[in-house]
Amino acid sequence: GKLAVIIDVIDQNRCLIDGPFARTGVMRQQIPFKRLSLTNIVVDVTRQARTKNLCAAFDKAEVASKWATTSWAKKIAAKTKRASSTDFERFKLMLAKKKRTSLVNKEFAKLKKEQLKK
Repeated sequence: GKLAVIIDVIDQNRCLIDGPFARTGVMRQQIPFKRLSLTNIVVDVTRQARTKNLCAAFDKAEVASKWATTSWAKKIAAKTKRASSTDFERFKLMLAKKKRTSLVNKEFAKLKKEQLKK
């Protein structure tokens, strides 16, 4: 669930990735392609780029802000927020959903009644 940049392709099954660690918490390591999920965000770096150059390119490409605007990141953030909510927050949310549903149903009933009169 972290962002990383593919630095080099080792063979058809493995690649070398780097976070950079200061930005994403991912250290330089080799990892199988099976464990990766690719995004459309591209960082322009050379093969085997040093961490300093990678950090500069990472910031220049504004990867963190682009990632934050994707629906994938928003879903992860919502899931994290939901998981960290307290029992009382979940209770308040349930009440708000009930209230919203009752308002929608009342409006729907009014519209349905008007439609039947015509």
